[in-house]
Amino acid sequence: MRILPVTMTTTRLWCGLVLSLFLAAQAGAAPDSPARHKGKTASAGKSHKSHLDRSGKTRTGKASVYGRKFYGKKMANGERMKPDSNHAASKTLPLGTTAKVTTVESGKTDVVVITDRGPYVGGRIIDVSPQTAKDLDIRKEGVAKVKVTPLHLPKPDDEEPPRAKK
Repeated sequence: MRILPVTMTTTRLWCGLVLSLFLAAQAGAAPDSPARHKGKTASAGKSHKSHLDRSGKTRTGKASVYGRKFYGKKMANGERMKPDSNHAASKTLPLGTTAKVTTVESGKTDVVVITDRGPYVGGRIIDVSPQTAKDLDIRKEGVAKVKVTPLHLPKPDDEEPPRAKK
């Protein structure tokens, strides 16, 4: 077996690679990452107030349905997820926002309350409860293109309600 000499350039390359892998792993294990909360809560962490959208503008994107594994789990507002509710999750709308969700294909609408954070799948703008999905006629497909129009935005003081005690 032939051993190659270690040069300063080789050492720097290896250190850079190791550092890059370490930083990538740290970014994936942030305290508010979905992986940290896996199986514990319906939400994937706390909201970041600087990213909240208070513009009231209608947004178009994909909606998905909460999975069964989230039934009964605590959401970002401290309540438990009920499949027969009008709860919804958004990464950008403030908690407590009331919004109208309209399916682009069928034109069916329903009103939801943002009580959780998510969805954490690329391209999706809202997670809706199974009951809301049924009302919108998207339960079978699980994902559909929708328009989300905020109807009422809570005051900034009301937006992060206290979490339920454990």
